[in-house]
Amino acid sequence: MIGRKNMGRVSPLLLALLAIGFFFATYNLLTMIIHNKASYLDEGKVDGLDMFDPVTQMPEDVKKVGNSNTRYHVALTATGAAYSQWQCRIMYYWYKKVKDLPGSDMGKFTRVLHSGKPDHLMEEIPTFVVDPLPEGLDRGYIVLNRPWAFVQWLEKATIDEEYILMAEPDHIFANPLPNLAHGNHPAGFPFFYIKPAENEKIIRKYYPEEKGPVNNVDPIGNSPVIIKKSLLEEISPTWVNVSLRMKDDPETDKAFGWVLEMYAYAVASALHGVRHILRKDFMLQPPWDLEVGKRFIIHYTYGCDYNLKGELTYGKIGEWRFDKRSFLSGPPPRNLSLPPPGVPESVVRLVKMVNEATSNIPGWETPASG
Repeated sequence: MIGRKNMGRVSPLLLALLAIGFFFATYNLLTMIIHNKASYLDEGKVDGLDMFDPVTQMPEDVKKVGNSNTRYHVALTATGAAYSQWQCRIMYYWYKKVKDLPGSDMGKFTRVLHSGKPDHLMEEIPTFVVDPLPEGLDRGYIVLNRPWAFVQWLEKATIDEEYILMAEPDHIFANPLPNLAHGNHPAGFPFFYIKPAENEKIIRKYYPEEKGPVNNVDPIGNSPVIIKKSLLEEISPTWVNVSLRMKDDPETDKAFGWVLEMYAYAVASALHGVRHILRKDFMLQPPWDLEVGKRFIIHYTYGCDYNLKGELTYGKIGEWRFDKRSFLSGPPPRNLSLPPPGVPESVVRLVKMVNEATSNIPGWETPASG
């Protein structure tokens, strides 16, 4: 039987350590963003791909159509920590708001809870409990539980839909999301900082030359991805193994850091010969993406810091801020203050959507009970 960690009350010291860890993870990503900001926003390219063409490097018949009216199951992996819980509640609220709107192909919803035991949100959010990795195997990198959670869920759960959307707690559905996949071509979001070609030496440890060119490894993570269930069942065990191998290799661990598990999914997919339809409109990430437009998911992983003139302060705590890491031990309060004039529409929309959810979710500010 897989061991389980004590899920008792979190100590202030642990919260402080988590905050430091989140700070450095965010700082590293922020450094990459600032370094690449001009090319990302002005040139619109990622590793030579035209990011304003929502579908790239795919056959013409795939570009023309998707899986209209083919339902997908929304699945997000989560922990039982308060920090994860409040994000899941907001995410599920907006899933329910857009699920049945025109243009949506959403089916059922599951929070795949990898704490190994039920929590107090079981009746509020459809949840399937799975075990975490054996104690110590994740080496403090909790994201490694994600592929293992999918392996267990796919093996044990009854899933009616043919396709699955792999989502995360810090996703908000801004527009009804159709099934963007096409047959055995999953749909994924291209992350500008996932660069297999620039890390070929490391990638070749897991994707040998005889498998093909390194650009067969797509510049993606596992989320958001819409994928055929049968394909995910094939890929997930490989994803687990590649993730653990990468974490166990000091060179890979140092190079990939907080996005190691994303690279592991991209490599695992390539090992199975799976190529993704790259959809830049799949998601936006404030504060770098300035408008929501017709994009489908708001990913609020980055802190949004501004001075009172509405100017972004690039990683420096602003006079106005919204950062999910400000709420590690409990949910944000209702009625967060709106950004000052001049802040991009994407950030304003994000805060308004958070406020709507928190205003309408019963018992929002009630402390978590397990």
